[in-house]
Amino acid sequence: MTTPVAAIVDAPAYAQAVEDAVKASAAYYTGGTSPMDDDTYDRLVRAITAWEDGHPDQVLPDSPTGKVAGGAVEGDVPHTVAMLSLDNVFSPDGFTAWTASLARRVGHEVERFSVEPKLDGLAVAARYTRGRLERLITRGDGTAGEDVSHAIGTVEGLPEVLTEPVTVEVRGEVLMTTAQFEHANEVRTAHGGQPFANPRGASAGTLRARERAYTVPMTFFGYGLLPLPDTDPELAGRLRELPHSASMVRTAELGVNTTAGTAVPGTTAGTAEQVLARVREIAALRAALPFGIDGIVVKADLAADQRAAGSGSRAPRWAVAYKLPAVEKITRLLEVEWNVGRTGVIAPRAVLEPVVIDGATITYATLHNPADITRRDLRLGDHVMVHRAGDVIPRVEAPVAHLRTGAERRIVFPEVCPRCGSAIDTGEQRWRCGNGRNCHLVASLSYAAGRDQLDVEGLGRTRVVQLVEAGLVTDLADLFTLTRDQLLSLDRMGGTSTDNLLAALGTAKGRPLSRVLCALGVRGTGRSMSRRIARHFATMDHVRAADSTAMQQVDGIGTEKAPSIVAELAELAPLIDRLVAAGVNMTEPGATPPDPAAADGPTGASEGSQDMQGAKGTQSAGSAEGQEPAGGPLAGMTVVVTGAMTGALERLGRNEMNELIERAGGRSSSSVSKKTALVVAGEGAGSKRARAESLGVRLATPDEFAALVADHLGQPVS
Repeated sequence: MTTPVAAIVDAPAYAQAVEDAVKASAAYYTGGTSPMDDDTYDRLVRAITAWEDGHPDQVLPDSPTGKVAGGAVEGDVPHTVAMLSLDNVFSPDGFTAWTASLARRVGHEVERFSVEPKLDGLAVAARYTRGRLERLITRGDGTAGEDVSHAIGTVEGLPEVLTEPVTVEVRGEVLMTTAQFEHANEVRTAHGGQPFANPRGASAGTLRARERAYTVPMTFFGYGLLPLPDTDPELAGRLRELPHSASMVRTAELGVNTTAGTAVPGTTAGTAEQVLARVREIAALRAALPFGIDGIVVKADLAADQRAAGSGSRAPRWAVAYKLPAVEKITRLLEVEWNVGRTGVIAPRAVLEPVVIDGATITYATLHNPADITRRDLRLGDHVMVHRAGDVIPRVEAPVAHLRTGAERRIVFPEVCPRCGSAIDTGEQRWRCGNGRNCHLVASLSYAAGRDQLDVEGLGRTRVVQLVEAGLVTDLADLFTLTRDQLLSLDRMGGTSTDNLLAALGTAKGRPLSRVLCALGVRGTGRSMSRRIARHFATMDHVRAADSTAMQQVDGIGTEKAPSIVAELAELAPLIDRLVAAGVNMTEPGATPPDPAAADGPTGASEGSQDMQGAKGTQSAGSAEGQEPAGGPLAGMTVVVTGAMTGALERLGRNEMNELIERAGGRSSSSVSKKTALVVAGEGAGSKRARAESLGVRLATPDEFAALVADHLGQPVS
C-alpha cells in the first residue's frame, strides 16, 4: 500500500514477494480487486526481477516475471496467436536502451515507430465471423483466456456487426470512462454493493460478472487487428503485412472504436527523439482525458521489423510500454475536516496518511459532499484509493472495501455550521451554511476585490478584516457606500490611503458586467463562465430575467447547472439591487442582448447567434467594403494561448488574453484539438505548440497575434 517496496535481501523475502505478487494479480484478474495499487505492484515486480537477475538459479516457477499478465488466472479458450503482455520502461534512458536493443535484433535502426496511449483497462480479444461478433475472450495467461461473451452488447465501441462481413480478431482494451465509472458506482451501491475502488478494477470485475442484477456500460478501444484460421487467405495475407498504423486505420473503417477520435490519437514517429516528444505530449494531456492511461505504447510500426524482432514467452520484443508516474495509490483515511467556503458551502476534506503520488506528497484530498461520502460508504480508518493527475486537486475515489478489518468508524456529519454555528441548509447535495456568504464574509469580499474580479487596488485581506470587524461592511454593496470619514476611523488609514481606496472603489464601479458576475461568486460559475453569461445577455436585467431554459443557451451551461445559477441569482436579488443603487455598472461593453425569438431555437443555433452578437459591439455598423466584417478578426475561431506573452501582450495575464480573444469575436480554449483554429505560441511554449504542429493548426507569435487584434488591444481590459 503506502509502505515503500524494499529491495529483496534473501531467498525467504524473495519467496514472500512472489507470493504477494501472484495473489495481487489473481485478485485483480478474478474480481477486479487487489490489495495493492498499480504502482506498488510494479515496484514489487521490479524488485523480484532484480533479485532474479542476481540469482538465476533460484527463480521460482510461480514468479510473475516470466508470465503474461503477471500470472493471471488461466482461461479455457485457446488464443490462436499468443496474447502477450508488454515489457516496461520508466525513463528516457530506459527507452533509448530499448531502441538500441531493438536495432540489434532487426539488424538496422528502426525508422518508423507507432506511438499510442496505454489504456488502463482489461485486454480482450473480440472474434468476428463474417462480420458478426461471436466471442469475447480475456487475455488470461496469454495462451488461453476466459470466455466473457455474455458481455457482448454492453461494451460501447465494440460493434456486434462490422461494416464489412470479414472474419477477423480485434484486440483491444475494455475500460470505463470517468463518467461510466461514476455511473457504475451509483448503480452498484444502489443495489447494496460496495463501490469499485477505481475504473480499472471496475471494468475487470464488471466484464467477468455473469449473474448481476444490473448492467453498466463500458468502452472498448481497439489496438490490434489479426486474421483467424478461417479468415479469407487473401485478406489474412494483407493483414499480416500491414504496418500497425495502417491496421488501426483499417480497424476504424470496420466500425471499431480506436484512439483516433480522442485527444491522444495514435501517431507515427521516425526517431527515438520524436517518440519521446510524443510521450511528453500525451503525458501533458493525461489529466484532461475522460479515461485513464498509465503509459504510452511504442511499437515498431512495420510488419517486417516486428517479425525480425520476434517475441519472448511473455512479451513481444518489438513493443514496449513507457510507463508514466502513478496517479492512483492506496492510503488510509484518518479524519474528515469540514471547511466553509466563501459562498457558505460546507465542504468535507479527507485527512490522509501521507502518500507520494507523481512526486507530490498528498495529505489532503477532496470528498465532494456528504451525499458522496454516503454513496461511497467511506469510513474513518478505511484504506482508500486516492487519485491525482497533473495539477488536479487530489480526490478520494472509493474505499478498498476488501481490506477492511472491522475497526473502521462511521464519519459523523456536522449538525450545525462548523464555522459560525448556524443551521445548515441540506436541501442540495452540497450543504451550505444558513448565513450563506456572510458566514465567511472576509473570504467572500477578498475574492470579489481580487484582480480577476473587481480588481480593487488597496483592498487586501487585512483591510477587509478591518472593515468587517469595525462593522462598516456587511456585504459587497457596503464597499461602495463607504465614506471618507469611515475609512479615516480605521487604524493605519491615513488621508492618502483613504483617497486611493475610494478612487479604486470608484473605478471598480465601472467594471464590466462579467467582472461583477464573477465577484458575486455564483456557484457553478467562474471567470470564463461569467464572461460567457455577460456576453450572452449583455445586461444584468436580462441575466436576472432568464429562466433555466434561457440560461442553457449559454455555452457550457447544461440542464443541471442552469437551475442552480438561476436560483442563486434570485437569492442574490437584494444584494444586486443595492449594487445598482450604489452605481455599480451592470452592462457588458460590446455585447448585444439575445433575440427573444432565438431562445426557442436549438441550443447550437442560439450559441452561434450569441457569438456573432457578442462581437458586433466591437464593430461599427455598416462597415465599408474592405473593413473588418462584423464579428471581429477572430469570428468563429477557437484560440489557444500558450507560453509567455511578449511585446504588446506582455502586460496581459491569461484571463485578460481570454477577454481579448472574446472581444475580437473568438472563443478561448485551454486545449488544442482538431477544432482549434489558432494557437498563440509565446516563449517556452511546449506540448500545446507540438500538438498544434502535429494537427496542422495555424500558429502565431505574440507579435503576429497583437497585429491581428490591434483594433481591440486599445479597448480597456475588463
